[in-house]
Amino acid sequence: MDKILLFAGTTEGRNLAEFLEKNQIPTEVCVATQYGETLLEEGKYLHVHVGRLDEKEMEQQIQKQQITLVIDATHPYAVIVSQNIRRACSRTGTEYIRLARKETDASWKQEMEDVTEVASVAEAAAFLAKKEGRIFAATGSKELSAYQVIPDYQDRVVARVLSTPEAVSECAMLGFSGKNLICMQGPFTEDLNVAMLRQAQASWMVTKESGKAGGFLEKLRAAKKAGAKLVVIKRPGERSEEIAEDQKEENLYAICDEGQIRSLLGKRLGICPKRQLYLVGIGMGNEKNRTVEAEQICQSADLLIGARRMLQSVKTEGKAVFESYKPDEIAAYLAEHPQYETAAVLLSGDIGFYSGAKKLYDAIERTEGLEQMEIYPVSGISSVVYFCGKLGVSWEDVHLLSLHGRKQNLIDAVKYHEKVFVLCGEKDGIPKICCKLKEYGLGDVKVAVGTDLSYEQERIVQGTAESLMKEDFAPLSVLLICNPDVKKRIGHGLDDDLFLRGKVPMTKSEVRSISLSKLRLHKDAVVWDVGAGTGSVSIEAASLAKDGVVYAIEKKDEAIDLLEQNKRKFGTDNLEIIKGLAPEALEGLPAPTHAFIGGSSGNLKEILEVLLEQNPRVRVVINAIALETVAEAMQCLKSMAFTDVDIAQVSVAKGKKLGSYEMMMGQNPVYIFSCTGGETA
Repeated sequence: MDKILLFAGTTEGRNLAEFLEKNQIPTEVCVATQYGETLLEEGKYLHVHVGRLDEKEMEQQIQKQQITLVIDATHPYAVIVSQNIRRACSRTGTEYIRLARKETDASWKQEMEDVTEVASVAEAAAFLAKKEGRIFAATGSKELSAYQVIPDYQDRVVARVLSTPEAVSECAMLGFSGKNLICMQGPFTEDLNVAMLRQAQASWMVTKESGKAGGFLEKLRAAKKAGAKLVVIKRPGERSEEIAEDQKEENLYAICDEGQIRSLLGKRLGICPKRQLYLVGIGMGNEKNRTVEAEQICQSADLLIGARRMLQSVKTEGKAVFESYKPDEIAAYLAEHPQYETAAVLLSGDIGFYSGAKKLYDAIERTEGLEQMEIYPVSGISSVVYFCGKLGVSWEDVHLLSLHGRKQNLIDAVKYHEKVFVLCGEKDGIPKICCKLKEYGLGDVKVAVGTDLSYEQERIVQGTAESLMKEDFAPLSVLLICNPDVKKRIGHGLDDDLFLRGKVPMTKSEVRSISLSKLRLHKDAVVWDVGAGTGSVSIEAASLAKDGVVYAIEKKDEAIDLLEQNKRKFGTDNLEIIKGLAPEALEGLPAPTHAFIGGSSGNLKEILEVLLEQNPRVRVVINAIALETVAEAMQCLKSMAFTDVDIAQVSVAKGKKLGSYEMMMGQNPVYIFSCTGGETA
């Protein structure tokens, strides 16, 4: 059976020691100081050695304990110690694994304006000896003597070190004491770093690039906030040339991060630790509104994850906490911190109502290292349930929308649903919604607004859309809109007389109906209507694609005015009007799923090229009356990448009363071309 020697000089090393003890793997752990010993608890399978070892003593320890695997989890800057461990392993033929802390993404340099990178503490001190201002040194006590080259260092340099007797004694011998010495155990939050920098009146901060585990990002952001320039000791690289050739040849050497080591040990030693992730709906925020199950999970989890507001609503004392609401960021953090076997992601309301739960499932599924993670959903009380309960309104027939970070067709929803519940997360969001309702002739609908639900400052206001247009509400609000005068949704086929048209040409009802049928719109389609005219096709397309968007492209001023009027008349808020001539006016628009071309101004070929470039599978319908346009359309459909081509000629005659007779009046015959982007036959 394997016996492991672990040099545990870092947080990751201590986490790994606990992991090995928990999984009953015999392990000898070496720490350099008594302080390091206090952070580790001996167990049945874990034996802790205290004191610094030289290369020979390491070799003796490996042989005496019959070690089969050495894990080097010393600090990234403990270069000499790592070299000694590797040489001892080389001499004894023992497998060696370096637990390498992940380096901070280089993007941190873009956050900072005043950064100086140096190779060592001595180089940092030499640089600062020529500068003015007080210095906050967060590089530990071992190399503190390097700062003695700085003029008046005893007054100018504030040292932050571990709170051990050895460190304090060493600092005192070097002349660091009183207000120029801070003894604390990290890691430190950004806010605490800011407070210390300001208390020290520091113009400079010196730190090592110690990665996430060492709180490096918190330090650099604190320096920026406090107005201190940053001096960073670059991390020494892992130099593989120092590894003996026989180690390399016999695969006795590896560099891994903590997650990779756990995975390697799992396969090698038959360890299959089960990690659990709870997606917890915590209700509105008040703890009284939280389920008993959610409360128990928050208390028992090793790690709590969530946006700041979520974390503030639960007790986090003594808990590891990661502040984030981004699925990929959360998944990456879980993969990088396998020591947390039970984690809880806190989500507002219920996990099934516009929460991040679905995206979290996807992010975890595609993240390497989380294959064995078991996910447990925990439902909470959603805002719609709570708010409707407060109003005494049933919610089984409520139409649900969210305008919190997304765009949805509110006007369409209110027109066709008696009750609409909306999540709002925008400043002045409620007044804007009420103004829009009034603009589309819905100013009399009843509106109830709720803010700070479940908290002491909870506020519920009721009125009409028009009466609430000038009220102030918190950005994070909910509202219930009740419209007793709902309309019945119909398919396409609106009468021509319903449209405002002036002298602008319009696609007639019968041709419009056939064209829209050929277009095969779905509810979330993105439609380009090129040569929109009065907008009859755009209006009906927007009604059919109620969760999508229609872009009406038109060059004539009169037609633009009519488009605006018809948009308001029919309440198609998902219709965007673009003034200009295609194809130039198409630049920058979202890629279409569908396109209707009612007028091309001689640019049909160029328009079709843009459509295929934007979406090779776009569905297209073309209306043509002039024979020249018919000929051009035929040529384009033959030469370009279209399939599923269909051509129909439609001749419509409409009845007209002439005296006592009903006469049929013929209209221009129209060619309707329909096709789909794809490979040609």
